[in-house]
Amino acid sequence: MTASASTAANPQNTVMQGVAIMLFAMIILPGMDVIAKYMAVVEGMAPAQVTFYRFFFQLVATLPLLITVGGLRALRPKRLWLNLLRGVLLAAAALFFFISVKYMPLADVFAIYFVEPFILTCLSALILREKVDWRRWLAIAVGFAGAMIVIQPSFAVFGATSLLPVACASVFACYLLLNRAVGTADSPLTMQTIAGIGGTLFMVGVIAIGDQMGVADFEPSLPKTALGWALVVILGSLSGYGHLLVVKAFQAAPVSLLAPFAYFEIVTATALGYLIFGDFPSVSKWLGIAIIVVSGLFMIWRERRARDRFIEAP
Repeated sequence: MTASASTAANPQNTVMQGVAIMLFAMIILPGMDVIAKYMAVVEGMAPAQVTFYRFFFQLVATLPLLITVGGLRALRPKRLWLNLLRGVLLAAAALFFFISVKYMPLADVFAIYFVEPFILTCLSALILREKVDWRRWLAIAVGFAGAMIVIQPSFAVFGATSLLPVACASVFACYLLLNRAVGTADSPLTMQTIAGIGGTLFMVGVIAIGDQMGVADFEPSLPKTALGWALVVILGSLSGYGHLLVVKAFQAAPVSLLAPFAYFEIVTATALGYLIFGDFPSVSKWLGIAIIVVSGLFMIWRERRARDRFIEAP
């Protein structure tokens, strides 16, 4: 029996592989944000320029693989403009995130960013008319209250910058809604590569406009050291292949099973932030983080129960 046949014969193996891939992705993906913070704080590079490199080197990393697998025809996706728009939304979200991590501790930014599932649920109810029961609305309210516990001390120190993770979460929620419209007409590798093109072109325009306005966080520049060049290449590669790992995980295991593992990013980000930058959340911020995570997990559980009841209905 071949390995693929053995996996197909044992769905449990496939699910466990999905969990393992998801956990691995949640360990390595915060590395992108550590690099972004290092490039801004240590190398002195503007976050907008870091964001450009994130998408440019994502494109460089995924384009050869796409051509190898699908040929030149793979560069003509069935939904070109929607995939380019995905890249624009991803670039805008990454820009907000990278500016945030320049000024704020990684754990704070991640904790506030994780209001994204709450925003997505609100948008799904308002735009897609999906039914949301009162328990999930309550979980959303509690989750936002937890975010405010994290934001409040950060706002006192960083001002409006502390709200940028919320802007990032809002844009990323719009990106996830767009993913539903894009669907599966194109392969994940094609979608990721075309998104790299969209994000790169968008950031060229953003940097040009921001620099013309004299905004320091949009100043164009090149890495100053060999380490800097290596890091921005790693940044793009982590972005391209890290998100492909997440797609692979969701192909192998149910969304309801894998969704809670996304919160492991907070653990990784906190550990990396402490080891590299000496940042560690205060007790009050840990309380806010705990409230956000518990509210998110409760909402995932409610959605799973609602889906199970729908499947079981005669």
